[in-house]
Amino acid sequence: MKKIFSLCALAASVIVISSCNKHETYADQLDRENNAINAYIIKNKINVISQEQFASQNNTTDTIKNQYVLFPNSGVYMQIREKGTGDFIKSGETARILIRFSEYNILTGTIQLSNNTLLWSSVVDKISLTNFKGTYTASFNNASSLMATVYGSTSVPSGWLVPIPYLKIGRLIHSSSKLAHVRLIVPSQQGQANATHDVYPCMYDITFQRGLE
Repeated sequence: MKKIFSLCALAASVIVISSCNKHETYADQLDRENNAINAYIIKNKINVISQEQFASQNNTTDTIKNQYVLFPNSGVYMQIREKGTGDFIKSGETARILIRFSEYNILTGTIQLSNNTLLWSSVVDKISLTNFKGTYTASFNNASSLMATVYGSTSVPSGWLVPIPYLKIGRLIHSSSKLAHVRLIVPSQQGQANATHDVYPCMYDITFQRGLE
């Protein structure tokens, strides 16, 4: 009962947040979003690198230097905290992936949603991820997904798929095993349903683990 009440309250709070600034034009909202992202980058002393530099570093980001690579086509910024010790998702493969995440609304400066909290620790967001010749698609399992429950969609944000080609996603089977771990700055057009509709950017801290087939 407590979880049901909390989920309703959580969904309501997201609606309240997303219902602001209806008088703004879409251009105004995009300007506001871009300004918020730039301010977040400056405040957090993020060192933005190009895709070319990222490639020259063997597709890694230096966390000591707080590097994030910018993908201009999507506007997503990515920091790879840990590549993982599993395998890349191969072309033609469909994999079940288990996700822990925290979603930070950059516009409001608050944690908006997370399954890393004690209350939601039993909920691991499950996605079905397919690599079709280098194009990645994914959907949430509606029966086990905080994102799908709160935002009413099984579509995985496009921004979440940006890191996939660079990660070796596996399981914690040895003491030396490590989960793939990234941080992302995701603009509204690459985000979840509410972010896209109401034009706000989010920062995500995400770990990826392979599920059992």
